Amino acid sequence: MFRRPVSLPPAGASARSVGPPTSEASQLRTGGAPPSVRAQLLATEHWSLLATRSTAQSEVLSRITTLLMLVSASIVSLALIGQFTRFDQRFITFALVLLGMLVLIGTLTQMRVGSASIEDLAHVIGMNRLRAAYVELDPGIERYLVTSAHDDDNGLWQAYNHLEGRKPMWQMLASSWMFIVFVNSGLTGVLAALVAVALDAPGPLVGTVAAAGGLSFLGASAAQGIRRYQRIRRRYVALFPAPDTAGTGSSGAAPSAAEGVGVALGPPG
Repeated sequence: MFRRPVSLPPAGASARSVGPPTSEASQLRTGGAPPSVRAQLLATEHWSLLATRSTAQSEVLSRITTLLMLVSASIVSLALIGQFTRFDQRFITFALVLLGMLVLIGTLTQMRVGSASIEDLAHVIGMNRLRAAYVELDPGIERYLVTSAHDDDNGLWQAYNHLEGRKPMWQMLASSWMFIVFVNSGLTGVLAALVAVALDAPGPLVGTVAAAGGLSFLGASAAQGIRRYQRIRRRYVALFPAPDTAGTGSSGAAPSAAEGVGVALGPPG
């Protein structure tokens, strides 16, 4: 049996005939990971952010549910104590202590909801940036994404509201944070009214004090929330803006959306 002669490769070709494909080899020579490894790392980080976001939202919803249960139980307790004490001074003392605790617990819950909203916004920004990396790996997948691959203003609105577009006022009013603010404002107004009753204030003055207490809490909460998101707006810089907004030079585009949606705890996505 005769063997066919084997032709020798030209000089310098032996190093190119083995090893990973050209793209992966160039990645390794430049110190980067192959595209397959990058995709695995990005997917791992994506699921980590998604799990953290879901856990935070579950914890916040549990605290809101607990607060509402305490408010309901307190109303029943006040009704029973009022019948037993015939709404005398003992009832006023008990109601002041109980409502004071409710206002404190409600304020702490409101603070946690506000912090969770900022965490939620950060997770959305992170997942949008990961989608930008996916698009870099495969530009053809962008048209299949429901949420955006950009971390600017419009990209964040697309993550929170896929179909209807930007509705900052409605998004803020429908948020969990605003819901807790209204509950706490009502509790604060009732507590202020009880303080006025304990001081033997006349009826019209009691109503005025109740309205002033509730509105003051509402205004203070709104002012604190606005200041908080304005600080985020000043510091934030979008790394992957959309092509039509990349040349605007606005470093705070995304937190302008945060003023409306940062306080909203949307579904995981």
